[in-house]
Amino acid sequence: MSSDCPRALAVALEMGVMPLRRPAGLASDTARIDDAARHAAEEVSWIDRHRPREARDPFVILYANVPVRPPDLIDRALDLLRRTGCDSVQSYAPVGKHHPWWTARLTDDGAVSPWEGDVLNHGVFRRQELPPAAIPDGGVIALTRAALMMEVDGVPPGPHAFFGRDRRGVMTREGDVVDIDSDVDLLMADTILSRRAAA
Repeated sequence: MSSDCPRALAVALEMGVMPLRRPAGLASDTARIDDAARHAAEEVSWIDRHRPREARDPFVILYANVPVRPPDLIDRALDLLRRTGCDSVQSYAPVGKHHPWWTARLTDDGAVSPWEGDVLNHGVFRRQELPPAAIPDGGVIALTRAALMMEVDGVPPGPHAFFGRDRRGVMTREGDVVDIDSDVDLLMADTILSRRAAA
């Protein structure tokens, strides 16, 4: 568990998880998760250097602000990664009513126009008629060492180059994963976790 927080590292140690102190440069608001993951991978590789490289593959990234995910999600992502030989697997949720076809632009005086194209809502006004669409939900990222270390040939540079070339996804259901970015997300996660604890 990679963190710059001494309390979080102590909790990890109590739970039998290897704590890795994250350097300050990788723990800022602008730090990228793949840089922190590479740092952790290199630290673990040094500690575990007696094991062959292939035995230290694959990697799973779990975001700290995602306390709710299905219990089988990590296994499903790893299974797809191994079964297909792809570079990475990320979890996706259906977008539901926040579909990209229904995205619009509003001017300061309230005028509405399509986000792209010329037809508002792509001419679709019933949710049931929207084509399936999914969005990364933050539940899990499973990837090979080669992808994480950006050693996959032919991958264009960019913020998601560490996903490699062959990128796959596993679907979750709406509400299966709670990625805390707002007060509403925090309330939802707290409610779900409280219900699970009471069950």
